[in-house]
Amino acid sequence: AGINPFGLFTEQKASELRRALEINALTPLLICHALLPVLLERPSAHIVNVGSTFGSIGFPGFAAYSASKFAVRGFSEALRRELADSRVRVHYVAPRATKTALATDRVRAMNAELGVGMDSPSTVAAAIVHTLREERREVLLGLPERLFAKVNALFPSLVDRSLRRRLAVVRRHASAPDMQRAASTP
Repeated sequence: AGINPFGLFTEQKASELRRALEINALTPLLICHALLPVLLERPSAHIVNVGSTFGSIGFPGFAAYSASKFAVRGFSEALRRELADSRVRVHYVAPRATKTALATDRVRAMNAELGVGMDSPSTVAAAIVHTLREERREVLLGLPERLFAKVNALFPSLVDRSLRRRLAVVRRHASAPDMQRAASTP
């Protein structure tokens, strides 16, 4: 389960922001909390939390979504360390843009204009299976996105400058549809 409230932060309602954090961040925590006693009793168990590239790179137009996925990444890292001496393994898989209902027509149009690659759900599913088979702790999908996330961790000002050059495109696609109509009306 997840939602992606794409839009300019200043145009979003508080209820949309709250819902994004509850569904994308709080729900995985609560599910893990409820299931962990059972998992700890098993001879072997795995938890896979699905995040996003935007859990490593705060992207304009996705402020609430990025915040929720940063939370999932931090939770996965902390829980993995907390359970390091147990038989429960915690994995974090961060897809890039994926061709699902979360990628609305506006998001797809923006991605096409920016040259952002999008993966199929089957590609993401295969990455999750590979993550489990190889027992990898954290996997970010997409070569340019994975590199961008590493650069962002080390040199965030470089990413700031790069995204600033793309900001007009993001704003045009992220602006609420009624704001777009108002902007095109004389």
